[in-house]
Amino acid sequence: MVFKRLLGSLGLGGPTVDTVLDPGPARPGGSLSGQVRLKGGDADFEIEHITLELVARVEAEHEGGESEGTVPFDRFVVGGGFRLAAGEERTVPFSATLPWETPISELYGQPLGIVLGVRTELGVAGARDKGDLDQLTVTPLPVQEAILEALGQLGFGFRSADLEYGRISGTGQQLPFYQEIEITPAPAYASRVNEIELTFLATPGGMEVVLEADKRGGFLSEGRDAVTRFTVAHDGVEHQDWTALVDGWIRRLVESRPAYGSPAGYAPEGHYAHGEHHDEGHRSGPGMGTAVAAGAAGLAVGVVGGMVAAEVVDEVGDFFEGDEEEDEG
Repeated sequence: MVFKRLLGSLGLGGPTVDTVLDPGPARPGGSLSGQVRLKGGDADFEIEHITLELVARVEAEHEGGESEGTVPFDRFVVGGGFRLAAGEERTVPFSATLPWETPISELYGQPLGIVLGVRTELGVAGARDKGDLDQLTVTPLPVQEAILEALGQLGFGFRSADLEYGRISGTGQQLPFYQEIEITPAPAYASRVNEIELTFLATPGGMEVVLEADKRGGFLSEGRDAVTRFTVAHDGVEHQDWTALVDGWIRRLVESRPAYGSPAGYAPEGHYAHGEHHDEGHRSGPGMGTAVAAGAAGLAVGVVGGMVAAEVVDEVGDFFEGDEEEDEG
């Protein structure tokens, strides 16, 4: 999806910018590459900088309800410092590294309803204007895919994915929002859990896995939330029995008791053993959720119904079209 736009602040005679991302999805912590294609206007212009900004569609909960907005989460200067002659066409290749906490927007080729974009911004002759906005597709890291695969093998199902504005206390979270993947319980846990929410917080040295269960109440007790977290390494994925490991995580989560006091701090880099457990934490700050329901037969196969997939595509399209209209207004 590529949008070409005239620089509004420079009038009809200004240069145009067209950013094209290289084919294929990216991964958290991986490379994002492509080209920024410029075409000169009716006069020469000094291109002071070309900046790419990563943005996400995020919703925030507050006392008045929920609000939705575009949240930037990283910026890269990929070029600039040259004169673009009238009518000149110039291509600026770029390669940048995505943040490790970049949300997953696609699983097994199916969109999850997470809307990410790359916005191009030009600094021209003292002015600054948005050039175009392109959809960004991000697939899981091998360790993330292994965990999701294990959940599918255990009988859990995919319900929806959200981006929530706020922080998870006791973790090393870097971005101003986090992703929740909501999953339906496997039959073995259906009597005790309504749903489980999964969050990945990756770093160069490993990844924190945060699990939150909405536990059902009993005859004499109310339902409650339970939160626990684990750390895993990026390497050795193929040598781990993920089904057994994840099943152990879920059992610990479901059988856990309410936690009191502050959660343990973030494990320093280099202390990532597979399945290392940390004290329970909790999510803080305003919650968010662009819950695009994507009923799936199971996480292992990532099967999304055609109607739901179409709704996700419409959501993505509405996001980019809405952004275009806001800029033009």
